[in-house]
Amino acid sequence: MIARQLLVAATCLSTALFVSAGSLDRVNWEAQPVSAATAQLPIEGELPALDGAKEWINSPPLTGSALRGKVVLVDFWTYTCINWRRTLPYVRAWAEKYKDHGLVVIGAHTPEFSFEKDLGNVHRAMAGLAIPYPVAVDSDYVIWRAFSNQYWPAIYVADARGRIRYHQFGEGDYEQTERVIRQLLTEAGNANLPRELVSIDPAGVEKAADWASVKSPETYVGYERAQYFASPGNATPDRPRVYAAPSRLRLNEWALIGDWTIGPEAAVLNAANGRVVYRFHARDLNLVMGPGVRGTPIRFRVLIDGGPPGAAHGIDVDAEGNGTAAEPRMYQLIRQPEPIADRVFEIEFVSPGAQAFDFTFG
Repeated sequence: MIARQLLVAATCLSTALFVSAGSLDRVNWEAQPVSAATAQLPIEGELPALDGAKEWINSPPLTGSALRGKVVLVDFWTYTCINWRRTLPYVRAWAEKYKDHGLVVIGAHTPEFSFEKDLGNVHRAMAGLAIPYPVAVDSDYVIWRAFSNQYWPAIYVADARGRIRYHQFGEGDYEQTERVIRQLLTEAGNANLPRELVSIDPAGVEKAADWASVKSPETYVGYERAQYFASPGNATPDRPRVYAAPSRLRLNEWALIGDWTIGPEAAVLNAANGRVVYRFHARDLNLVMGPGVRGTPIRFRVLIDGGPPGAAHGIDVDAEGNGTAAEPRMYQLIRQPEPIADRVFEIEFVSPGAQAFDFTFG
């Protein structure tokens, strides 16, 4: 995962589901330092059919014939991905700004974790995301495979003739992506486009990462992708065990304390008052977590360097570090003010059943 982050602009993940080359023959647009406003955009392939979704949200199923003549932006996402969340304000703004000028934005929700396949969880997440455009629930990776996609987030833009002309993997390049949208809309004969590019100032979890201060990588807790686990004796897969922390954590090391079972995706707490500790360096610390049983919220408390977070608390905890994990999702637990330094994060769960999946930073 660390290598993938360095190569791919902080995408959530290059999924373990690697796919063979499919219908899309991509051109490496990132390697072509040409202004998008004047570029001869390459033809990367045909827009695949959007068949195979479990359901569509905000729209009936969209077919190729229904999209013909439209510029189409397909955005691959999964609701726990912090990298995607930080792109959402731009995708949302483009959908609104250009909807009457020939642009159709389509979200393809393709899950990373098994709980993200649950349609109820997807609907609950959608309710808080203010996504107005159509979303194909791609729980079986059918659309993902049709695009030969490997990343969250990933954007593909097709012209009015159904040809993919541009892609963007990971965060950033928002101005370039919008200029591509405008160029393709103009090519399709859409006149009188709004003159200015979108201008937004995201807040909360959608605020851009402070990349200059991020020295901690996305860190998975389940044994399939875990790194830097520091509890003495290493991990015991799929079996209950009492874990402890080492005498000292180095930067980006983490440990479990208490009775846990480490599974392929997550660590599950077997007894009350279990803890996770992590030495990190970033403005924000997020944790994908939730209760193991729906409808059984689990209270927790966060500490930073051994004390309440105070002004460094995230939106999902108070200044004393208190919070509740009511559903499986990403929780923002720390947003520390400057100066950013190495800090020791700790979370204690009051009751058993908590599941911890993935740390992300910003």
